[in-house]
Amino acid sequence: MRKFLLALVYTAAAFSANTAMATDTARLEGLRDGDMKKLIFHAEPRPASDAEFIREGGESLGSLNDYEGKYVLVNFWATWCAPCRKEMPDLNALQQEFGGEDFEVLTIATGRNTPQGIDKFFEETGITDLPRHADPAMAIAREMAVLGLPVSVILDPQGREVARLLGDADWHSDSARAIVAELVAQQGDS
Repeated sequence: MRKFLLALVYTAAAFSANTAMATDTARLEGLRDGDMKKLIFHAEPRPASDAEFIREGGESLGSLNDYEGKYVLVNFWATWCAPCRKEMPDLNALQQEFGGEDFEVLTIATGRNTPQGIDKFFEETGITDLPRHADPAMAIAREMAVLGLPVSVILDPQGREVARLLGDADWHSDSARAIVAELVAQQGDS
């Protein structure tokens, strides 16, 4: 009987957690406006890649698993990508405003991007607060079905993809900032 009651309690807790997630997603969707209407929240979280990327400076490897415990906006981009050049300052501003224990913008240059080209891109666009990570073999991009650039995905604190936006966007718009503020608030509540 005790096992039955414990199973019932766990089932109820899991159901409540799933209901809360759906409610939170609905609330986040309600914050979408302008470019953020392209941000699609998944009904169920999706696994993210565990492939390694080259960290800024090229001296060590990292993976998306390194960022578990916070919401992460992963932006796949390239030095030759004009829409990437347009949105990167907005991503930088978003990181400046919200980056910390509960949220981070993670930029990963996908494909053939030399370290010198990445440095030049960041200098020309005034990027000061984003990492210069690279995925030259496109391992992460391939595993996460990144078929064009730019692509941005939001990972939850468990490291799962919960949303995706194809193309460039104003990541420092009122709508984007409201969505990130809500994510940070949710992270603070947990």
